[in-house]
Amino acid sequence: MDLEQVASLERGQQLPLQRDVEAIAIPFGSTETLAEDSVVSVMQAKGSTVSVGFEGRLYLVEGSNLDALGLEPLPRPTLPETATEEEIEQFVWDQLRTCFDPEIPVNIVDLGLVYGCRIERLISGERMVTIRMTLTAPGCGMGDVIAADARNKILGAPQISKVHTEIVFSPPWSRDMMSDEAKLELGMF
Repeated sequence: MDLEQVASLERGQQLPLQRDVEAIAIPFGSTETLAEDSVVSVMQAKGSTVSVGFEGRLYLVEGSNLDALGLEPLPRPTLPETATEEEIEQFVWDQLRTCFDPEIPVNIVDLGLVYGCRIERLISGERMVTIRMTLTAPGCGMGDVIAADARNKILGAPQISKVHTEIVFSPPWSRDMMSDEAKLELGMF
């Protein structure tokens, strides 16, 4: 996946949409269509998504829709069907590291929001991933958006048929849960 093109976007950069695009309204989590030729402003470009501002609202444009911003669309992440259990688990963690709160420039793993990840094989033979995660604050409206982003990316693997995200608040999130890299990125050292 070529994430350098996303990283090359600059905050405040104005981009005319090349086509109509489905974008996720933040913090509501609903999908809305932004019209071709609308001019959006880049708010954050991290991982495989871009947060844009349009008419005073914030939207998340997923990697598969980056062509609407004039970039190459990113293919949906996937795994070969012969992937081992270890490769599947690594895939899940790698995808979680491409998920960002649209307002914080640190992925949800390094931010300390992911408390655990369990992969189970169901009686049907399918695999289900259960992610225990939290939010930076109980009132944060981004939970559904972040959880949907994680689900969509993880479901790119044919070996995984279900993803369940469980939002928990115990233990409560604190800055101590952040990785050193995250603290450095946010200027907390």
